[in-house]
Amino acid sequence: MRQLENGPLAGDDPLATAIALTQFVRGQYNSYGTDGKQQINDVESREVFRSLRAVLRRQGVDFDPQWSDFPSFRTYWNAHEGRGSWQARRDMLANLFDPVLEALETAQDRASENQIVRSVSPRSELGWPAVDEHIEQLRQRFATASTHVDYKDVGNRCVGVLEALSAVVYDPAVHCPEGKPPPPVDRTDIRIGAYIDQRLPGSSNEELRGLVKKASALSHKMKHSPRADRTTTGIAADAVILLANILRRLR
Repeated sequence: MRQLENGPLAGDDPLATAIALTQFVRGQYNSYGTDGKQQINDVESREVFRSLRAVLRRQGVDFDPQWSDFPSFRTYWNAHEGRGSWQARRDMLANLFDPVLEALETAQDRASENQIVRSVSPRSELGWPAVDEHIEQLRQRFATASTHVDYKDVGNRCVGVLEALSAVVYDPAVHCPEGKPPPPVDRTDIRIGAYIDQRLPGSSNEELRGLVKKASALSHKMKHSPRADRTTTGIAADAVILLANILRRLR
């Protein structure tokens, strides 16, 4: 629980974890308010609430309970017609948790219908920690996105992947012309393009160099697009993840 409060677990499915944790916490509070067969104590009841808040916040789901642990839940139900009524307490928990679960399950359904691309590489991660972290954040953001502002933020995450890639593959000592300053990290087309120019020179690799520039341009366009939506940002996300795997394969 404490690890989840601090951040996503490596190799975990954050959305599935959010659903499972929500169901667990609801079940524990339901038992406390009815048959008394809960598996956690008062202190732990507060800890699981804190973890759940953090997990749901990362998924962009509102969670604002009127209590924070078992004792404060008891105080709440006594003040709101829950004294002596198990059903009233179940209704209180349903009003809190049902909208949360509905939002999470909707995000899960949407993600399963329109997932970001997976590479043909057998590896589940690239082995570049910063890039892998940015890609995971991109996947999470795309899975929960539903508004125009959300999709523009997906564009931001695409650019973040590109910048992390350029930091990995670009070496000023190798790729920067003598006497010139290295390009800034946000000039991903130049930095990644310089790596590919050095790694795959010549006219036979012209298409690959063009792919790098187009992927970078598309991500920056989505970041500022007034019409960003699930289709366009999904394509941008697919493009940068494929580009990451291309660069990893070259390395």
